[in-house]
Amino acid sequence: QEQLVESGGGLVQPGGSLRLSCVVSTNIFTFYAFAWYRQAPGKQRELVALIGTDRPPYDRGTNYADAVKGRFTISRDNAKNTVYLEMNDLKPEDTAVYHCNGRYGDGSNPWGWGQGTQVTVSS
Repeated sequence: QEQLVESGGGLVQPGGSLRLSCVVSTNIFTFYAFAWYRQAPGKQRELVALIGTDRPPYDRGTNYADAVKGRFTISRDNAKNTVYLEMNDLKPEDTAVYHCNGRYGDGSNPWGWGQGTQVTVSS
């Protein structure tokens, strides 16, 4: 059964940076698009960033929520079954638990959720 293990979160000051990692235990990592999501206290989980597969026409294309465009970068390393989220210029409103998952074209996810990694942006 596939597992998702997120790491890299922590406490950072506004303007700081973090790099999140998500290791996925699956034999077909390259077949999936992946996404990072976040859930702040009292709010619904929201999509933060998405990366497609290597295959045309997706070619690892990426999409970002408006709130993080220009600050966050999603990437993938197929050799390591790992998805990354580089977060720069962090703001207090970025505080949330961050999760990754595969993502189908209809927006649904192939697996259950991992524990996530807490990101807290505070001075």
